[in-house]
Amino acid sequence: MNTLLEQIKMQDAAAFTHGGKFHADDVFSSALLLYFNPKITITRGNKIPEDFKGIVFDIGRGNSRVRENGVPYAAFGLLWEELGAEILGEELAVKFDESFVQPLDRNDNTGEKNELATLIGNFNPSWDVENGENEAFSTAVQTAGMILVNMFEKYKGNERAEKRVEEILAAHNSSVLSGEKSEIEAKILVLPEFVPCQKQLRETDIAFIIFPSNRGGYCIQPLKKEHSLNYKCSFPESWFGLEGEELKQATGLTSANFCHKGGFIMTVDDVNDAISACKISLENFTETSCIINLGGSSKMDEILKEIPHMENAAIIHCDLPKMPALTFDGNFGEFSMEKSDFKSYIKDYVKGILKYKPDAVYIEGELLIVYPVIRALRKKHIPVYINYQKGVVAI
Repeated sequence: MNTLLEQIKMQDAAAFTHGGKFHADDVFSSALLLYFNPKITITRGNKIPEDFKGIVFDIGRGNSRVRENGVPYAAFGLLWEELGAEILGEELAVKFDESFVQPLDRNDNTGEKNELATLIGNFNPSWDVENGENEAFSTAVQTAGMILVNMFEKYKGNERAEKRVEEILAAHNSSVLSGEKSEIEAKILVLPEFVPCQKQLRETDIAFIIFPSNRGGYCIQPLKKEHSLNYKCSFPESWFGLEGEELKQATGLTSANFCHKGGFIMTVDDVNDAISACKISLENFTETSCIINLGGSSKMDEILKEIPHMENAAIIHCDLPKMPALTFDGNFGEFSMEKSDFKSYIKDYVKGILKYKPDAVYIEGELLIVYPVIRALRKKHIPVYINYQKGVVAI
């Protein structure tokens, strides 16, 4: 047990943080301390009592530290650095820091927008409510505590799932190597029970997973390609939206029940029919790739086909969104469009691009209009390429 944890778990443990308006940083720091010791006393104030003996955090007087990736530590990050491994182990604690703690630290240090930080901040009482801050702080800390416990269980569950999938995949690969499963069956993974695995299997050759449904029978799901909205293999489009007798006739499978109109799930009663549905899909699937060329000339098309695995991709040319009119006052310009309207405009534009289900998007043009498009595409995990030093690079 480390020294800080010993201090936190003392019978008369105490901690001190700033008073006034609270933020996600001091709230989650408090929730983390209470996770280890629900009886720890946390005091808020504007000045540390001279005789105070305990843990002091988020009072703005500590040494500023920055992670190797440039994200500065806030109080929550510093506490997590010391205590995280005690909850999740070293490896998971690092992942949790990257995905959960760092965005909150960044928000506290830079003001970068963060939905969770905004949620916690909204627990602060209205400006004209007197003496309500401590009660509101307590409510916010309780909420943050529930979020932390849920996230800890989620991370532990994901780790268990990864290990379980590794076991199932190892047995599957052994059957393929022994010749027990055919080349086409190698792309179909039957799970003994449902285990979250789609993300873990994206880099493999597995195209379909089959697992028992909690409603009885079996579910079949196609898996998406890595960094793409497209599936490695899809059900035949003639199955989409069918159910009951119509689906049985279309597939020739007597236990077929339902195929979603979006093609992302199908249900059958019999596992052998589930495997057959996957085989039929694999045998009839024709893979197509698509690259969107936004604002680039046709001269770039051959270069774009040099992107790995894109040599046969269809190139679709699209115009960039139109630049809103600018009005200038000296050296400064201002959009004629309101910020909220511009965000909606870009969102609708990107929706139009995503309808093509591109495997990649190449973009060139003025930074002012290109940047928000790139940002929106990256949020959707679409690979984006730009022209750099007479070559195409991913960003």
